[in-house]
Amino acid sequence: MEGCKGKMKNAAIYCRVSGDGQERDGTSLQTQHTACLTYCQEMGHGTPRCFSEVGSRLTLERPKLNELRELVRNEQIDVVVVYCLDRFSGDPTHGVILQEELEKHGVALEAVIEKVDDSDLGKMISYIRTYSAKLEVEKILERTMRGKKAKARMGRMSGGFHNTYGYDYIKTSQENGGRRVINETEAKWVKLIYDWLVSEGLSSSAITHRLRALKAPTKRSQYWNRTSVLAILRNPAYMGKTYAFTTVKGRKCLKPQNEWIEIAGATPPIISKEMFDAAQKQLQLNRAKAQRNTKREYLLRGHLYCRRCGRSYWGYGDRTKQRYRCPRTQRLVAPVNRCNNKSWSADIIEASVWTQIQRILDNPELIVAEIEKQRDDASNIDILEAELQRVEKQMKVLDRDQKQLLQWALKGFPEETVVAENKRINEKRRSLQSQKAELEMQIKVSREAAVNLPKLEVYIQLIRNKLATLDFDMKRLALDMLNIKVWIDGQSVEITGTIPVEDADVVTRHSSEYQPARNRARCASAPSTGSVRQPG
Repeated sequence: MEGCKGKMKNAAIYCRVSGDGQERDGTSLQTQHTACLTYCQEMGHGTPRCFSEVGSRLTLERPKLNELRELVRNEQIDVVVVYCLDRFSGDPTHGVILQEELEKHGVALEAVIEKVDDSDLGKMISYIRTYSAKLEVEKILERTMRGKKAKARMGRMSGGFHNTYGYDYIKTSQENGGRRVINETEAKWVKLIYDWLVSEGLSSSAITHRLRALKAPTKRSQYWNRTSVLAILRNPAYMGKTYAFTTVKGRKCLKPQNEWIEIAGATPPIISKEMFDAAQKQLQLNRAKAQRNTKREYLLRGHLYCRRCGRSYWGYGDRTKQRYRCPRTQRLVAPVNRCNNKSWSADIIEASVWTQIQRILDNPELIVAEIEKQRDDASNIDILEAELQRVEKQMKVLDRDQKQLLQWALKGFPEETVVAENKRINEKRRSLQSQKAELEMQIKVSREAAVNLPKLEVYIQLIRNKLATLDFDMKRLALDMLNIKVWIDGQSVEITGTIPVEDADVVTRHSSEYQPARNRARCASAPSTGSVRQPG
């Protein structure tokens, strides 16, 4: 052991045996006392006070232990040293009591032959404390949520509303708090944003550019972005309507509107209801106009992704030049921390990817084999779901067993039995969790096969003799059927799908030019990936 290099600590040694005849190696009072003294010397704890006694580990009514606890409460010692934790206490509940008492007064607990947190008793104490803390947290959350809902029904906000642009938030702790008040400087810009949309018909991107050009103040971020503008234009708070509890806890999806709670009078309006309604209509018109003004239909829209930031590539350009690019390369989308991935010629990458898809569709043996495999997967759903139910039932039994085990521990069952049983339960749960994850994945694949198989068969029969003359919509359908995803990473392309293909023509970039190159690409079944790299 390494000696203590810091300030010498005031230590106390506690030794205990259950009976006078207990003289096994390592557990007699003399053996414990000698080992603890040696430990204190090596750790630099100085000359310790010693407390030794004969008594049951399942009670706290021990004379020498009471003397030791009195020193702890009076903060006359810094560390308690025991030979092993079961000499200190054999009851997990008592162990928690003693541990918390030591922590309260800043006293450390050290054991000669084990680390406190790694011992069986230490693990059990940690388990009980964690379980109790979890129950307490759940109670606090339930009380907090109940209080927030009560405040909302009384017309008071309870937090989470303080960053709305155009308003300042008065905290609930302040007089007449739990509500918004208009920030006149920001409100002026809110009115302009709505006016630019409704009166001038500007797009959200154009509004964003204008706000930046005019150096309009922001609430939090350094730059205005399109997302913030749309959030303002879609928020009913600006016409004086405030709602709470609109989303599912821990998720972003909306609840049904009849489950929302309106916080009446909490937000003063900046614009009229008529202006807000007109803005929603104009947003719809702008969206339709943007779709009509698309100069080109992009085959890989929704199937082309940035490997560096995960965003879906956008198609852009005019009649003479069309490309795909990552949206985060644009300053308007990402003023800072922009993505540095490359843009690609739409014509070249679309032609290359479709060449690979055509090879898949033009290979009857490959398609038949895949269809048969998917049919086998789909036929196993009932068996897999029954097995999943069996595994979930076993996990519920383990949960009940562990709760019962906690009761055993609190009632003083032998520590060795409780710890061993807890270890067995945890090992069994890990095994079942692994089985459950594997079954859920198999069921997901089988369900997808059951849904997609009939569509795939019909589609294959429909286009078998028309591959060379397929229109845009039929090609798009092929991409959907085969679950095609194309990943861009600088000068390389990676393709994933549900049917394998080999020796395909792929696109790489070399010397700042686009050119086809002969490489091996794989789209493996259900699904795995293959990558295309630039030749060295």
